[in-house]
Amino acid sequence: MQTKIDMRDFFAKNALEQIPKILTLLDRNQHSKTYGCFDRNYWHYRIIDFPSGMSQELVLPLALVYSLNIPGNQFYQKKIIRDWVLAGMRFAELSSHKDGSCDDYFPYEKAGGATAFSLLACLYSYKIMGFSDRNLEAFFLKRSDWLSRHHENGRLTNHQCLIALCLMLASEILDTNKWESAIEERIDRILDWQDSEGWFHEYEGCDLGYHTLSISLLSWMYQINCQPRILESLKRAIKFSSYFIHPDGSYGGEYSSRNTYNFFPHGFELMANDIPEAIAINNKFLSGIREKLVPCYSDDHIIGHHTWNYLLAWRDYKERKFHQEAVRTYEKRTWFPNAKLLVDRCGDKTLYLSLSKGGVFKLFDKKNLIVSDTHFSVMMKDGRNAVGHLIGENSFSIGDGGICVYGNLGWSKSKQMTTFNLMVLRLVMLSGGRFFPDLIRGLLQKVLITGRRDSGHTFKRMMSWTDDGELIVSDSLESKEWDKIRSVKIGVDQTSIYVIMSRVYQPGQLRQWIDLPLSTTKKGKKIHLERVY
Repeated sequence: MQTKIDMRDFFAKNALEQIPKILTLLDRNQHSKTYGCFDRNYWHYRIIDFPSGMSQELVLPLALVYSLNIPGNQFYQKKIIRDWVLAGMRFAELSSHKDGSCDDYFPYEKAGGATAFSLLACLYSYKIMGFSDRNLEAFFLKRSDWLSRHHENGRLTNHQCLIALCLMLASEILDTNKWESAIEERIDRILDWQDSEGWFHEYEGCDLGYHTLSISLLSWMYQINCQPRILESLKRAIKFSSYFIHPDGSYGGEYSSRNTYNFFPHGFELMANDIPEAIAINNKFLSGIREKLVPCYSDDHIIGHHTWNYLLAWRDYKERKFHQEAVRTYEKRTWFPNAKLLVDRCGDKTLYLSLSKGGVFKLFDKKNLIVSDTHFSVMMKDGRNAVGHLIGENSFSIGDGGICVYGNLGWSKSKQMTTFNLMVLRLVMLSGGRFFPDLIRGLLQKVLITGRRDSGHTFKRMMSWTDDGELIVSDSLESKEWDKIRSVKIGVDQTSIYVIMSRVYQPGQLRQWIDLPLSTTKKGKKIHLERVY
């Protein structure tokens, strides 16, 4: 049996494994014009013409490994790490716009998320490293001022949490109260965007992964400003998360709105003394890390978030018995009508099902993932792709006899950048577009993320439990265009909108898609498939 300290160290072990990759992304040449830049595509490969401001978030993992005496931490108290952190913060200042904002995907974007993530990293690194630099403090002031005024398109609660936390930390470091009203405005918005079921809005609904990021940031805020309403919000949010930590310790996936496997453990550690479910959730997640079920986030653009969050979770780990369980018992069926998420249990089996996404589901038998299903995927001969997993107004019924959901497949959002599109975007942003970056961002969101166009192909999915505890899944697909269809499959991990934190590898994806033959589909006929688990 693992000891509690061994389990704690899984947070740190996972994070420490990412540090060499992070250092590879960093320009460490002290005589380089881009010294301190973490965007390797910019400073080394030179395949882009501006650095992503988000990449400067990577100063925080380095500051943490410098300051934390973690077993096996070869970076602890290494002076050169301290130098690189400072260089990274200075490059964040150098590469920002005059108003303090920064770009992420295209020039003059002035991206709220990248600006806030990198500022949070710089502020907290500055604090824990004990730096004193007037130029950096002037930069913090300028960037915080911009964030306090900035309001982006869409409802992304995690960004509101980020901005509020940045303004809190900046107020402390710069010894000012100038953002008090802005902080309260952001907190009001965060709580307003929390559904009565406990989850936070992210674009078109509930995403379980980003939900844990909001919990992490809101918990950090609560340590600074212990408002009772923040605690009540966290109680509801953490209780909601407790339903979706899977029996094997994995979390989330394609059945939530933004298809993420994100899990940010730091907030659960911070709230462990106040909210009993928080410890049980992290215990289960740690067991998943031990079994190597944690997703891979070693992509250049997303490596930072989880690395610093895991390190903070290690630092703020609360002593407990590892096998401590949640105080509540699980119901046989738990239905969240606003999120349109269902958790259904029968014997040793647990079903996680999204009705807003046409019946996308995961099924576990005890701690074993039996099936991951992301619904029908129809490939047309002309290259278009119709899928069943996009959020839409599906019709459904939930009863003792079973679950039924039916509706239309939607066209996948698979638009790629072309040379022409990139040139147009550059020309637009280098001319009038720089003055309206939120308008451009909103247009890109509609093209790549939000909304659904029905394809005309219709589906019906029925699910029911047998007396022996088996799950029967019955699928049918109808179309008036069988002659135009090249292939029909049922995916295990398919996603069809752009979300930076989605489409990562997770061991549960080591499964074959189901290939459905078209030989039986004649005019007026439909594909039918019945499975028993």
